Amino acid sequence: MSADAAQTENRLDALATLATGWSAEARANALARLREMGLPTKRDEYWKYTDPTTLASEAVTEAALYTEQDTPLFDDIDRLKIVFVDGVFDAAASDDLSLEHVEIMRLSEAAAADIHWAKPLYGVLEANGQTPVARPLAALNTAMAEDGILIRVTGKASKPVSLIYKHLATTSEAILHHVVKLDEGAELTLTESGPAAARFNKVLEVDVADGAAFHHVRGQGRDHERRAVTHTFARLGKESVFKSFTMTANGVLTRNECVIELNGDDAHATVAGAAVGDGVFHHDDTVFITHDALNCESRQVFKKVLRNGAVGVFQGKILVKEGAQKTDGYQISQSLLLDEDSQFLAKPELEIYADDVACSHGSTSGAIDEEALFYLQSRGVPKDQAQDLLVLAFLGEALDEVEDETLSDSLRAQLENWLSKRSHG
Repeated sequence: MSADAAQTENRLDALATLATGWSAEARANALARLREMGLPTKRDEYWKYTDPTTLASEAVTEAALYTEQDTPLFDDIDRLKIVFVDGVFDAAASDDLSLEHVEIMRLSEAAAADIHWAKPLYGVLEANGQTPVARPLAALNTAMAEDGILIRVTGKASKPVSLIYKHLATTSEAILHHVVKLDEGAELTLTESGPAAARFNKVLEVDVADGAAFHHVRGQGRDHERRAVTHTFARLGKESVFKSFTMTANGVLTRNECVIELNGDDAHATVAGAAVGDGVFHHDDTVFITHDALNCESRQVFKKVLRNGAVGVFQGKILVKEGAQKTDGYQISQSLLLDEDSQFLAKPELEIYADDVACSHGSTSGAIDEEALFYLQSRGVPKDQAQDLLVLAFLGEALDEVEDETLSDSLRAQLENWLSKRSHG
């Protein structure tokens, strides 16, 4: 066992002995899973494009703070704000945790109780998501997370719940675990924004009951040196909807994993993302969607714009189980390479055990359209601005997956701002 692995296990052992209440069993089980799997390395099949060393090591690599001031994402939207600073809940900056048809509680407060509605979910969807692909850093999160938000939705929420992550310490580590349960027919929009910490490990478990709808929109912050690994595990019931979109700019290393099970007939899942990377930037989207019911639909739409040696990774799989007839699975991953030094690594997969399905996948990489660029310049548009317009057009298909126009407009405005600063930086 490596020194880092031994130190991590000692840390987990110490935490496991302190765990009490309803979460103790889930934490112990996660610790056992992690010991069996071991920490990830580049020799692992699903980590061969991304080096997990700095995500799994005991020491946190220092990350300088991004000092430029951007307009806070979603700031013009009426929402319930929940703020974490370097992984620590900030009560003064947060709103009162009350919203009609929504029950919200912090994990650290709820975990001390003997029983809680989250007990059948905390760590359960994560454990399910460990098969057939091991996800050790998610198990580590379940065992170690000291805080997070537990949300139960019983009806249609009147406004979004917004998780805001601030990064103020150069060697901070944030390990947060959120659980969202939507009862039958319920609906919630959850937004996330901010860099969170020098190193961020987050798990989001979402249980979407029959006829319920969950909308997830996040922007991953501008800190150039931050590192993050996030995991979303979702389980969908009959006629339910799950939609998740992520916009990312900057960061040394980002790995976003999404594991979705469509277990009820006529369910719909969408996972989409838009990433803009410049220089020392490594961005990895790894998605695994399982169809295990009739007449379900899934979409994966990912776009990455890369320059100055930036690296983009996409690993996406659609698994259609036997009996999951009438499945409609769509997957597209594309990159726009703005120079010859950047690279895009893609591994799209289909595994199908039903005969009445419509599944497709595609992946492309290309340079900017020189004819379109020349056309815009010939009409008096400066080259940098013309290139930004073409980048926005390229990312448009992914942004179109955001159903709420207000949220979509906020993302586009922020993206335009980021591109403008990059062009003139």
